[in-house]
Amino acid sequence: QVQLVESGGGLVQAGGSLRLSCAASRNIFSAYAMAWYRQSPGKQRELVATITVSGVTNYVDSVKGRFTISRDNAKNTMYLQMNSLKPEDTAVYYCRCTSLGVWGQGTQVTVSS
Repeated sequence: QVQLVESGGGLVQAGGSLRLSCAASRNIFSAYAMAWYRQSPGKQRELVATITVSGVTNYVDSVKGRFTISRDNAKNTMYLQMNSLKPEDTAVYYCRCTSLGVWGQGTQVTVSS
């Protein structure tokens, strides 16, 4: 079973940037689409961004133009570059391989106003 481990979260001021990483225990990015989700307290987990095997990306409207999903197959790592962060981006961010039904443990992102 593959394992996913997120990192890169932290506390940042509004307008700042963070880059999240999702490291896989084996090479899955060349075979499966991947996604980033987030969950804020009291809210349902929300799909933020997806990337297909061929590299096609998609984003929820609230992050379009600010977030970029990417991956490095050679490093078995996926990224979420987050720019122009807003307090409403505060959440635990998770990476997921839907086809394998695997979630990472999450990384906390807190944006202060």
